[in-house]
Amino acid sequence: MSRAPIDRAAPVQRAVVIHPDSQSRDRDPAVRLEEAVGLAMALDLDVRAAEVARLRKQTPATLFGRGKVDEIGTLVRAAEADVVIVDDALTPIQQRNLEKALEAKVIDRTGLILEIFARRARTAEGKLQVELARLEYERSRLVRTWTHLERQRGGLGKTGGPGETQIELDRRIIADRIVRLKAELEEVRRTRGLHRKARKKVPHPTVALVGYTNAGKSTLFNRLTGAEVLAKDLLFATLDPTQRTVKLPHGRPAIISDTVGFISDLPHELVEAFRATLEEVAEADLILHVRDIASPDSQAQARDVEEVLGRIPESEDKPRRILEVWNKIDLVAEDERGLVLARALRSEGGAVAVSAVTGEGIDRLRDRIAELIDDEPEVELVLDPQDGEALAWLYENGRVTSRQADEEGRIHVKVRLHRVALGRFERAFGAHAEG
Repeated sequence: MSRAPIDRAAPVQRAVVIHPDSQSRDRDPAVRLEEAVGLAMALDLDVRAAEVARLRKQTPATLFGRGKVDEIGTLVRAAEADVVIVDDALTPIQQRNLEKALEAKVIDRTGLILEIFARRARTAEGKLQVELARLEYERSRLVRTWTHLERQRGGLGKTGGPGETQIELDRRIIADRIVRLKAELEEVRRTRGLHRKARKKVPHPTVALVGYTNAGKSTLFNRLTGAEVLAKDLLFATLDPTQRTVKLPHGRPAIISDTVGFISDLPHELVEAFRATLEEVAEADLILHVRDIASPDSQAQARDVEEVLGRIPESEDKPRRILEVWNKIDLVAEDERGLVLARALRSEGGAVAVSAVTGEGIDRLRDRIAELIDDEPEVELVLDPQDGEALAWLYENGRVTSRQADEEGRIHVKVRLHRVALGRFERAFGAHAEG
C-alpha cells in the first residue's frame, strides 16, 4: 500500500490588512490600502480582509482607540487570521499590546517591507544589506521577536532576574553582528568604488533607473537592453541591482543600472543599509525617474521618490541630472492620452512618455538619453582608407556624428569621445584629432 507524499510546504498564513488613515496625509487612503495589500501578497499571505481605519488621534499604547481595537479584533476572528498587517510604523510597545489584544501576530509597514527584502535578496551584498537593516529594526523589539525570551525562567530574587540578563546578552550579540556587517558593507563600498574608477577609464557614461516600486523599471530595462531581468506585476520584484550595456543612437554605448524600487515611508534602516547600492545612483551621469503615469497616485509616488533621492548624497564632481520617464502610457485611456503627452512635453526637463510593454516612445527616449549624456567634446579625425579597425573602434566607444570620404579616399570622422577614450585611441592607432 503506497503512502501519499508528505506535504512539507509551510502553510499559507491568513492575513488582515489595516491602513490607519490620520487624514493628515496627501495620499488617497484607498490607494494606500491597495498598496499595503500588494505588499502582503508579495509575502504570499492570504489576505482575507482589508480596510481603512480612521484615526482621529494616536493612542500611545495601541495606536488605535479601544473601540477600534475591538472592531479589528472582531474582523480578525471572523477572517480566522493568523497575521494582522498595520500599514504604519508601530512602536515596540504598540506592536506587543496589539498582539495581546488581537491574539494574532502583528507586523507593521517597516517589518513587512524588511521581510519582503529578506526573501528577495539574491546576491551576497543584498543579503548583507537586508540583514543589517533587519537587525537595526529588531534591536528595539527583542522581547517580541526572539521566541526564546518568551519562556519564563526562575529568578534568584535579584532585580530584573536572569531574563533581563538574557535580553542584554542578546542585544550585545546583535550589536556585535551589526558591527561586523557594517565592516563587510564598508568593504563592498570600497570594491564598488574601485569598479567605478575602472568604468571611468573605459569610459562609458552610466544611467540609473529609479522609481516607485512596480513602476515598470525592470520592463523598461529589458526593453532598452534586450536583457531578461525578472519583470512582474509585483511590488519589489527587483531587489539586487543589475547592470547591462545599452546601445544609444549612432552606436554610443552606456551602462544602465536597474535598481531597487522606492516606496512611501521607506524604512530609514533600509536607506542606510542600502547606501552602498544607492551610491550607484549618486554616481550616475543620468538618472531616469520612471513613473507609472497611469496610476491615480502617480504624483504622490513621484514626491516619495524625490524625497528618497534627496537623502542620497550628490556626487562631488558631477551635477545630478534627472529625466522623468512616464511609463505605462498604453494603460492611459485613449481620450486622455493626448493630454498626458502634451503635459510630458511641457513638464520641467521635458519628460518622455513611453510604454515599456509595447515599445511606444522608446526610440524617443534613447535619443533624449543620448542628448543628455553627450557632453564630451566633438573631435574630427582623419583615417586612411584601410583603417577599418580604427573606425569600428570609434563606433564602439564614442558617438560618431558625421563621416565622409575626401577625393583621396581618406575618411573624415566627427565623433564625440571622452578625453580618456581619445587618448587610448591615439595610442592604439596613432591617429590625432584635428580639432
